[in-house]
Amino acid sequence: MIIITRFWYPFESLYRYDFLFLAAVGFQIFLLAFRLESPKEAVVILIFHIVATIMELFKTSDGIKSWQYPEPFVIGIGNVPLFAGFMYSAVGSYIARVWRIFDFRYSSYPPLWTTVALVTLIYINFFSHHYVTDIRWLLIIASLVMFGRVQIYFRMDRIHRHMPLVVGWLLVALFIWFAENISTFANVWVYPTQQHHWQLVSITKLVAWYLLMLLSFVLVSLVNRPTIMPPALLEEEQTAN
Repeated sequence: MIIITRFWYPFESLYRYDFLFLAAVGFQIFLLAFRLESPKEAVVILIFHIVATIMELFKTSDGIKSWQYPEPFVIGIGNVPLFAGFMYSAVGSYIARVWRIFDFRYSSYPPLWTTVALVTLIYINFFSHHYVTDIRWLLIIASLVMFGRVQIYFRMDRIHRHMPLVVGWLLVALFIWFAENISTFANVWVYPTQQHHWQLVSITKLVAWYLLMLLSFVLVSLVNRPTIMPPALLEEEQTAN
Protein backbone atom coordinates (compact mmCIF):
# COMPACT_ATOMS: atom_id res chain seq x y z
CA MET A 1 0.00 0.00 0.00
CA ILE A 2 2.89 2.34 0.78
CA ILE A 3 4.34 1.88 -2.70
CA ILE A 4 0.98 1.99 -4.51
CA THR A 5 -0.09 5.23 -2.84
CA ARG A 6 3.28 6.78 -3.66
CA PHE A 7 2.55 6.56 -7.39
CA TRP A 8 -1.26 6.42 -7.45
CA TYR A 9 -3.36 8.13 -4.81
CA PRO A 10 -6.90 9.16 -5.86
CA PHE A 11 -8.21 10.81 -2.64
CA GLU A 12 -7.60 14.53 -3.05
CA SER A 13 -9.55 15.47 0.08
CA LEU A 14 -7.62 13.10 2.37
CA TYR A 15 -3.88 13.40 2.95
CA ARG A 16 -1.94 10.26 2.11
CA TYR A 17 -0.45 9.93 5.62
CA ASP A 18 -3.93 10.19 7.15
CA PHE A 19 -5.18 7.51 4.75
CA LEU A 20 -2.33 5.21 5.79
CA PHE A 21 -3.28 5.72 9.45
CA LEU A 22 -6.95 4.94 8.82
CA ALA A 23 -5.99 1.92 6.73
CA ALA A 24 -3.73 0.63 9.51
CA VAL A 25 -6.49 1.04 12.10
CA GLY A 26 -8.96 -0.71 9.81
CA PHE A 27 -6.56 -3.58 9.24
CA GLN A 28 -6.03 -3.91 13.00
CA ILE A 29 -9.79 -4.11 13.58
CA PHE A 30 -10.04 -6.73 10.83
CA LEU A 31 -7.37 -8.89 12.46
CA LEU A 32 -9.10 -8.76 15.84
CA ALA A 33 -12.61 -9.27 14.46
CA PHE A 34 -11.61 -12.43 12.60
CA ARG A 35 -9.37 -13.65 15.44
CA LEU A 36 -6.26 -13.53 13.32
CA GLU A 37 -4.69 -11.61 16.19
CA SER A 38 -5.28 -12.20 19.88
CA PRO A 39 -6.15 -9.48 22.42
CA LYS A 40 -2.78 -10.18 24.04
CA GLU A 41 -1.02 -9.39 20.77
CA ALA A 42 -3.11 -6.23 20.42
CA VAL A 43 -1.76 -5.10 23.80
CA VAL A 44 1.77 -5.58 22.45
CA ILE A 45 0.91 -3.43 19.44
CA LEU A 46 -0.46 -0.67 21.69
CA ILE A 47 2.70 -0.69 23.82
CA PHE A 48 4.85 -0.47 20.70
CA HIS A 49 2.78 2.38 19.34
CA ILE A 50 3.22 4.42 22.52
CA VAL A 51 6.96 3.70 22.89
CA ALA A 52 7.60 4.40 19.20
CA THR A 53 5.58 7.61 19.06
CA ILE A 54 7.50 9.06 22.01
CA MET A 55 10.79 8.31 20.24
CA GLU A 56 9.45 9.66 16.94
CA LEU A 57 8.43 12.94 18.59
CA PHE A 58 11.98 13.37 19.85
CA LYS A 59 13.80 12.25 16.70
CA THR A 60 11.72 14.47 14.39
CA SER A 61 11.72 17.51 16.67
CA ASP A 62 13.07 20.75 15.23
CA GLY A 63 16.22 20.53 17.34
CA ILE A 64 17.12 16.97 16.30
CA LYS A 65 15.66 16.19 12.84
CA SER A 66 17.14 12.70 12.53
CA TRP A 67 14.50 12.17 9.83
CA GLN A 68 11.32 13.88 8.72
CA TYR A 69 7.94 13.21 7.15
CA PRO A 70 7.83 15.40 4.04
CA GLU A 71 4.10 15.23 3.27
CA PRO A 72 1.24 17.08 5.02
CA PHE A 73 -1.09 15.39 7.51
CA VAL A 74 -3.85 16.15 10.01
CA ILE A 75 -3.84 13.01 12.16
CA GLY A 76 -0.61 13.42 14.06
CA ILE A 77 1.27 14.96 16.97
CA GLY A 78 3.96 17.56 16.39
CA ASN A 79 6.03 16.51 13.39
CA VAL A 80 4.84 12.89 13.57
CA PRO A 81 1.88 11.45 11.62
CA LEU A 82 0.22 8.81 13.80
CA PHE A 83 0.54 6.09 11.19
CA ALA A 84 4.27 6.06 11.99
CA GLY A 85 3.65 4.15 15.20
CA PHE A 86 2.12 1.30 13.24
CA MET A 87 5.38 0.77 11.36
CA TYR A 88 7.07 -0.07 14.65
CA SER A 89 4.13 -2.00 16.07
CA ALA A 90 4.13 -4.13 12.92
CA VAL A 91 7.48 -5.49 14.11
CA GLY A 92 6.01 -6.25 17.53
CA SER A 93 2.95 -7.84 15.94
CA TYR A 94 5.18 -10.00 13.74
CA ILE A 95 7.23 -11.22 16.71
CA ALA A 96 4.15 -11.97 18.81
CA ARG A 97 2.47 -13.92 16.02
CA VAL A 98 5.45 -16.02 14.94
CA TRP A 99 6.18 -16.68 18.64
CA ARG A 100 2.75 -18.34 18.87
CA ILE A 101 2.61 -19.94 15.42
CA PHE A 102 6.09 -21.50 15.54
CA ASP A 103 5.96 -22.37 19.27
CA PHE A 104 9.14 -20.53 20.21
CA ARG A 105 11.19 -22.10 22.98
CA TYR A 106 14.66 -21.28 24.25
CA SER A 107 17.78 -22.60 25.91
CA SER A 108 20.07 -20.61 28.21
CA TYR A 109 17.63 -17.66 28.24
CA PRO A 110 18.80 -14.98 30.71
CA PRO A 111 16.68 -13.77 33.65
CA LEU A 112 13.88 -11.47 32.53
CA TRP A 113 14.94 -8.57 34.74
CA THR A 114 18.39 -8.47 33.10
CA THR A 115 16.85 -8.28 29.62
CA VAL A 116 14.53 -5.48 30.73
CA ALA A 117 17.47 -3.57 32.21
CA LEU A 118 19.42 -3.91 28.94
CA VAL A 119 16.63 -2.72 26.66
CA THR A 120 15.88 0.16 29.04
CA LEU A 121 19.45 1.35 28.49
CA ILE A 122 19.02 0.82 24.74
CA TYR A 123 15.88 2.96 24.71
CA ILE A 124 17.53 5.69 26.79
CA ASN A 125 20.54 5.70 24.45
CA PHE A 126 18.28 6.38 21.46
CA PHE A 127 17.69 9.77 23.11
CA SER A 128 20.82 10.45 25.15
CA HIS A 129 23.42 9.88 22.40
CA HIS A 130 22.46 13.29 20.98
CA TYR A 131 23.83 14.93 24.14
CA VAL A 132 26.34 12.55 25.75
CA THR A 133 28.57 9.67 24.66
CA ASP A 134 26.90 7.12 22.39
CA ILE A 135 27.17 3.70 24.06
CA ARG A 136 25.49 1.62 21.36
CA TRP A 137 28.59 -0.54 20.81
CA LEU A 138 28.80 -1.30 24.52
CA LEU A 139 25.12 -2.23 24.40
CA ILE A 140 25.74 -4.54 21.45
CA ILE A 141 28.60 -6.23 23.32
CA ALA A 142 26.35 -6.57 26.37
CA SER A 143 23.64 -8.14 24.21
CA LEU A 144 26.12 -10.67 22.81
CA VAL A 145 27.31 -11.57 26.31
CA MET A 146 23.73 -11.90 27.56
CA PHE A 147 22.18 -13.67 24.57
CA GLY A 148 25.20 -15.20 22.81
CA ARG A 149 24.49 -18.70 24.17
CA VAL A 150 20.73 -18.54 23.65
CA GLN A 151 19.26 -20.91 21.08
CA ILE A 152 15.75 -20.27 19.76
CA TYR A 153 13.73 -23.38 18.91
CA PHE A 154 10.91 -23.09 16.39
CA ARG A 155 8.56 -25.74 15.05
CA MET A 156 7.80 -25.59 11.33
CA ASP A 157 6.55 -29.18 10.97
CA ARG A 158 6.72 -32.05 13.46
CA ILE A 159 9.95 -31.16 15.19
CA HIS A 160 11.64 -28.08 16.60
CA ARG A 161 14.64 -26.70 14.76
CA HIS A 162 16.98 -24.15 16.26
CA MET A 163 19.40 -21.33 15.57
CA PRO A 164 21.27 -18.72 17.65
CA LEU A 165 18.82 -16.04 18.77
CA VAL A 166 21.18 -13.16 17.89
CA VAL A 167 21.47 -14.50 14.33
CA GLY A 168 17.68 -14.37 14.08
CA TRP A 169 17.71 -10.77 15.26
CA LEU A 170 20.37 -9.84 12.70
CA LEU A 171 18.38 -11.44 9.89
CA VAL A 172 15.20 -9.57 10.85
CA ALA A 173 17.19 -6.33 11.18
CA LEU A 174 18.48 -6.87 7.64
CA PHE A 175 14.96 -7.27 6.28
CA ILE A 176 13.86 -4.15 8.18
CA TRP A 177 16.70 -2.31 6.44
CA PHE A 178 15.35 -3.56 3.09
CA ALA A 179 11.87 -2.33 4.07
CA GLU A 180 13.34 1.00 5.18
CA ASN A 181 14.84 1.55 1.74
CA ILE A 182 11.49 0.80 0.12
CA SER A 183 9.73 3.17 2.52
CA THR A 184 12.12 6.07 1.98
CA PHE A 185 11.93 5.51 -1.78
CA ALA A 186 8.13 5.73 -1.42
CA ASN A 187 8.54 9.06 0.44
CA VAL A 188 7.05 7.72 3.68
CA TRP A 189 9.88 9.42 5.52
CA VAL A 190 13.29 10.72 4.48
CA TYR A 191 16.68 11.14 6.10
CA PRO A 192 18.66 14.39 5.71
CA THR A 193 20.81 12.78 2.99
CA GLN A 194 17.68 11.95 0.98
CA GLN A 195 15.99 15.35 0.93
CA HIS A 196 17.17 16.35 -2.55
CA HIS A 197 17.39 12.93 -4.18
CA TRP A 198 16.80 9.40 -2.96
CA GLN A 199 19.73 7.15 -2.14
CA LEU A 200 20.18 3.89 -0.27
CA VAL A 201 20.01 4.13 3.50
CA SER A 202 23.45 3.62 5.01
CA ILE A 203 24.15 0.00 5.93
CA THR A 204 25.29 1.28 9.34
CA LYS A 205 21.59 1.65 10.16
CA LEU A 206 21.65 -2.10 10.75
CA VAL A 207 23.14 -1.35 14.17
CA ALA A 208 20.11 0.72 15.16
CA TRP A 209 17.71 -1.86 13.73
CA TYR A 210 19.45 -4.68 15.61
CA LEU A 211 19.06 -2.76 18.87
CA LEU A 212 15.46 -1.94 18.04
CA MET A 213 14.84 -5.61 17.28
CA LEU A 214 16.25 -6.55 20.68
CA LEU A 215 14.02 -3.95 22.34
CA SER A 216 11.01 -5.24 20.43
CA PHE A 217 11.72 -8.84 21.35
CA VAL A 218 12.02 -8.13 25.06
CA LEU A 219 8.81 -6.07 25.04
CA VAL A 220 6.98 -9.04 23.52
CA SER A 221 8.56 -11.33 26.12
CA LEU A 222 6.76 -9.35 28.83
CA VAL A 223 3.49 -10.68 27.41
CA ASN A 224 4.67 -14.02 25.99
CA ARG A 225 6.99 -15.29 28.68
CA PRO A 226 9.91 -17.32 27.27
CA THR A 227 9.50 -21.09 27.60
CA ILE A 228 12.60 -23.20 28.15
CA MET A 229 13.04 -26.07 25.70
CA PRO A 230 12.97 -29.33 27.71
CA PRO A 231 15.86 -31.59 26.63
CA ALA A 232 13.55 -34.59 26.94
CA LEU A 233 11.12 -33.12 24.38
CA LEU A 234 13.96 -32.32 21.98
CA GLU A 235 15.31 -35.87 22.28
CA GLU A 236 11.82 -37.33 21.81
CA GLU A 237 11.25 -35.30 18.62
CA GLN A 238 14.62 -36.28 17.18
CA THR A 239 13.98 -39.95 17.96
CA ALA A 240 10.50 -39.84 16.40
CA ASN A 241 11.89 -38.23 13.27
